[in-house]
Amino acid sequence: MESTRQLKVARLIQNVISQILIKEGSGIYGHMMVSVTMVRISPDLSVAKIYLSIFGAASPKQVIESLNKHKPHIRFLLGAELKKQLRIIPELIFYYDDSAEYAEKIDRLFDEMHHKQDSEEDNHADRQDT
Repeated sequence: MESTRQLKVARLIQNVISQILIKEGSGIYGHMMVSVTMVRISPDLSVAKIYLSIFGAASPKQVIESLNKHKPHIRFLLGAELKKQLRIIPELIFYYDDSAEYAEKIDRLFDEMHHKQDSEEDNHADRQDT
């Protein structure tokens, strides 16, 4: 269970990292849409796990690698923004969040099942009419 302080700091980091990626993102990973979906922070506020949804990338893994390569610069920008709120800027760890793709896949499966069920009901109704 995360403390209130952890939740507040996580939300703050999420907002600032989002702004950094809007401003600096094209230079880091190109012209793709990257969204910060969630930030989890350790109890001692020393490590921030940042989960990202990545759209328009052939390989999200390459985007994560690129972000990890630029991690010191991103952390510096985060520190410049949060120097009055945090004494220590947490270490950043970037993760790919595929939950949006997973949800889309589940929706497609439900649509296919629904479509298949409708066509079976139509076939059954046609047989009863004859």
